[in-house]
Amino acid sequence: MRRICIITGTRAEYGLLRWVMEGVKGDPELKLQIIATGMHLSPEFGLTYEAIEHDGFEINRKVEMLTSSDTPVGIAKSMGLGLIGFADALHELKPDLIVVLGDRFEIFAAVSAALVARIPVAHLHGGETTEGAFDEALRHSITKMSHLHFVAAEAYWQRVIQLGERPERVFLVGGLGIDSIKRRVLLDRAALEASLDLKLGPKNLLITFHPVTLETTTAAYQMEELLTALANLRDTHLIFTLPNADTDGRAMITKVKQFVMQHPNAWAYTSLGQLRYLSCVAQVDGVVGNSSSGLTEVPSFKKGTINIGDRQRGRLRAASIINCEPNCKSITTALDQLYTTSFQAGLRHVVNPYGEGGASEKVVNILKNYDLAGIVKKSFYDLNIR
Repeated sequence: MRRICIITGTRAEYGLLRWVMEGVKGDPELKLQIIATGMHLSPEFGLTYEAIEHDGFEINRKVEMLTSSDTPVGIAKSMGLGLIGFADALHELKPDLIVVLGDRFEIFAAVSAALVARIPVAHLHGGETTEGAFDEALRHSITKMSHLHFVAAEAYWQRVIQLGERPERVFLVGGLGIDSIKRRVLLDRAALEASLDLKLGPKNLLITFHPVTLETTTAAYQMEELLTALANLRDTHLIFTLPNADTDGRAMITKVKQFVMQHPNAWAYTSLGQLRYLSCVAQVDGVVGNSSSGLTEVPSFKKGTINIGDRQRGRLRAASIINCEPNCKSITTALDQLYTTSFQAGLRHVVNPYGEGGASEKVVNILKNYDLAGIVKKSFYDLNIR
């Protein structure tokens, strides 16, 4: 049996990987291994590894790596701890192939350990750009340490090849998040309200705002600007999901919690989980912040996204995306645009550039059948220069 080890460190990443994991688990010729790390193991971020187990998966190893610090020094030390932990976990599990998604520092540590251990890596959602975050460099570095590539759009397929990866190892499968939208039975309004212990209002917004990690000293200021804009809204209920374990993230979390205490129309959740998150998207008027989900998944709901600042700059985006600067005036203008009749009417015709679903099945089929013999030795693919 081919041993496929899937590594996950965050709630959002697990939501994208869920159906790949189900496919591997259900195939009699494959053996699923799971390593949980990062925020999954942190009480501060909701111990979300429990959601993985609740879904019927066995976690084979847990790699503790987060420190109590969100400073640059703390994040760098977390990466070091992760490298040590993944070295042991991979040595013990001896997978034939590891599967990772995205661009976070936890995944960079895991792939670095796999490189030295001569274990092939399959990377999902490579080739994308997020010019405001150091995730950009981590993502492209992970691409260069990986051997099979699953990308969400043609532009990303071209970029991975531009990075020197051989075209026959780059597979255009579409966005994984759309599979969850297609496969899950979402909560209706009443069930969602009961699950969240709140009542939705005449207007509702879902907010997720993360630090822009290539900027210094901007996290708290930008969150304050966003909260000021939201405080001016009337008859609007605000549902916050708290930021990730990123540099300067804790200052943003503190500000959100203070805001919620002062505004009875606002609620904050450490982790909604994918079912409640997608159910919220289906029920609210729009999504606000700088999460990748606002660009990759929300357009499939025909809902608007207000994308703030530079964190997601460079990603493909649908016509449902309203870009704005990270200041109160610009955010307020974007909120006004979201609710205009013309913008809402245009949402009916939105096409998600990340596809229509089916990515997970394609990925599992290739993971099962691709010949791994000699795959760890890579040759750089040079583009023809005319």
